[in-house]
Formats: sequence, structure tokens, C-alpha cells
Amino acid sequence: MGFFRKQEEKLAIRLLAWQYQRWNQALPPIAELRAQASKLVDDAHRIAKERGSNVASILKELISDIKQSK
Repeated sequence: MGFFRKQEEKLAIRLLAWQYQRWNQALPPIAELRAQASKLVDDAHRIAKERGSNVASILKELISDIKQSK
């Protein structure tokens, strides 16, 4: 895994943790949080490729969508 991918996943973990705190929910185990972050980064890259957009903004959108689905 490359440097930038690791940084994107760390950002996604922080964003997910922040959202869980905002929702007043307990954080899932770190392994599950990492898996969620990895999936989000994969989705963000796919969407960025389709839209020609930036990955960080797409990560924020995806996390916002998770909130709406719960």
C-alpha cells in the first residue's frame, strides 16, 4: 500500500470516528473502522475517476451519506 493511500485511509478513519462521536454512538472495533475506511477510500477513488473530482471531498460526501442511511 502506498503512502498516499495510507494517508487517505487515516483521514477516513478520523472522519468516521468524528461522525460516530457526533451521532453519540460507540466506535466500532478498530479492525472494523479500518475496513470501513478502506471501503470508503476505494469508493472515493472510483467516484473521483468517474467525476474527475478530489478524493478528500468525496470521502466527506460518502461519510455524510452513511449518516443519512442510519
